[in-house]
Amino acid sequence: MTDVPVSTPHETETRRDFIHIAAGAAALGAVGGLAWPLIDQMNPAADSLAMASIETDYDKVELGQQIVVKWRGKPVFIRHRTPKEIEEAVRDDTADLRDPATDESRHKPGMAEWLIVIGVCTHLGCVPNFGQGDYGGWFCPCHGSVYDTSGRIRKGPAPKNLFLPDYQFLGGGKVRIG
Repeated sequence: MTDVPVSTPHETETRRDFIHIAAGAAALGAVGGLAWPLIDQMNPAADSLAMASIETDYDKVELGQQIVVKWRGKPVFIRHRTPKEIEEAVRDDTADLRDPATDESRHKPGMAEWLIVIGVCTHLGCVPNFGQGDYGGWFCPCHGSVYDTSGRIRKGPAPKNLFLPDYQFLGGGKVRIG
């Protein structure tokens, strides 16, 4: 009689377990390989990422003037406020405001002369004009919303202050919005 190697049940289960694990890993890899293009196509396009933030020069804006830049399809007002405008805004911190906010909360610390707001009326999305309102700020001619020199709503149907975008001042007279 010849000796025939007999596999034990323990060795058979180990080989079977290995085959199951390897097949499962291969299946997961295949599913991941098929799913990745579908997931990756949901990332924003390069042109959308380019609009996510902008950099602009603000150092050439004279005292009392503003520039308008386009960010995410909306106008953004970058205003170089005069000491008088800042004084009026700070004085009105205690006024009865519909959307209460202090002037200090509307600009970066130490940069009170620069106010950066999204130039879209919070009522119906019109673009307000500067210097035509009762409070020296912006006036929306469509429905009569009036904002002060800090971009806070003072009169009219608008429910909120002009929105503040995320921004940071960079060196060399540049500001990054977004």
